[in-house]
Amino acid sequence: GVGMGMTAPVSITAFPAEDGSFQQKVKVSLRIPSQFQANPPSPTDESIKIEERGGMTIYSTQFGGYAKEADYVSHAAKLKAALGSDAAYRKDFYLCNGYDPPMKPIGRRNEVWFVKE
Repeated sequence: GVGMGMTAPVSITAFPAEDGSFQQKVKVSLRIPSQFQANPPSPTDESIKIEERGGMTIYSTQFGGYAKEADYVSHAAKLKAALGSDAAYRKDFYLCNGYDPPMKPIGRRNEVWFVKE
């Protein structure tokens, strides 16, 4: 019963398949606004869970435009190539982040994050 509005970034946890594409399983995460952090409203839908995301160190790349799955996959591959084989990061998932509302046509910001091990 409480409207919280949209927050940024919208974070999608991608679980890559062998070919780099997303598996059917993805998780979409939204940040709970600051005023609700201490006591977030309880979800009424069982598929919605409240999770606390701890601090992390990430490897990141940024790009513009309206991001689609293919864009995230492509930029994840470029980030992987740039890091080479020496960087230790989680290989079982990565995070795809969008910062802008759909109505913003230019100056859009998207990021791919690999979580450092």
